[in-house]
Amino acid sequence: MNLPNKLTISRIILSPIFMVFFLIENLYTRYFALLIFSAASLTDLYDGYLARKTGVHTSFGKFMDPLADKILTSTALISFASLGVIQTWMVLTIIARDFIVTGLRSIAAYRGLIILPTQVAKWKTASQMVVIVLILLYIIVRMTYQEYGVWDNSIDPIAGIALNSLLFVSMVMTVGSGLDYVVKNRAIVTSLLK
Repeated sequence: MNLPNKLTISRIILSPIFMVFFLIENLYTRYFALLIFSAASLTDLYDGYLARKTGVHTSFGKFMDPLADKILTSTALISFASLGVIQTWMVLTIIARDFIVTGLRSIAAYRGLIILPTQVAKWKTASQMVVIVLILLYIIVRMTYQEYGVWDNSIDPIAGIALNSLLFVSMVMTVGSGLDYVVKNRAIVTSLLK
């Protein structure tokens, strides 16, 4: 178990911890949830950097690293949708795509084949993490200003449109990366369907 793999596992462990702190209706736990998500996101950058620098690439890491990303981002998006901050249908679309791709990768791994994440998939993950951080910042800023009674509620509809628009762009990238997986690995996908 090398350090990059430990960081990947830590990202999975941090996901439910993030959700618990975020869903507590308290300003300080929301700040802590932002800190947890940011730390977990940084482990994604760092474990990839370490794996490339040390040249240590394991089958475990190749499979679990993108899965850990999906668990982290899905946990955050489900939390936001449960509070009505973002549109549920977009979250479901993202999760459905991730479920399909993970299923294909699992079947391929069972047959001794590795489907590596594409560059488009990496951009997709980055876009999701950026959108999630922006949503967290909006929620925290809103709660902070409300604490002092100076929040203007007329901002909420505008912020809602802006955040859902950003999520829509990320969702389109997510669906596109799923299609990119299928196209680039069509030989493997075809063999799996036989």
